[in-house]
Amino acid sequence: MLKYVVQEHIRQGADLHWDLMWEHGETLKTFRLDRPLHEILHGPAVATPIFDHDKRFLTYEGPVNQNLGTVRIEDSGTLEVMSAEENGWDLKFNGRVLKGQFYLRQIEGNVWEFGYRH
Repeated sequence: MLKYVVQEHIRQGADLHWDLMWEHGETLKTFRLDRPLHEILHGPAVATPIFDHDKRFLTYEGPVNQNLGTVRIEDSGTLEVMSAEENGWDLKFNGRVLKGQFYLRQIEGNVWEFGYRH
């Protein structure tokens, strides 16, 4: 089982977004989501891969980007990679909000989709 976290990013002058991060070797694989988690249970989010983060972000809440924004943990727990392919993953989450099976699939180029498997 791998640890994961979803942080809500609130930043002045920027769109509200959520970062989904999970353990991947010595770092956290990170995707920016355009929708809050409770909405993803009803329809997929656009997910954009961004740079891997340090593992300290599994528990970090507070200021980021030279105090231009803040992050708070919206969800955390463990996940299991059910399958991994070049263009995506099937993931099983066991967290406070994300529970059950989800997918993360590359749609085109740098555009991915993160959704719940009903």
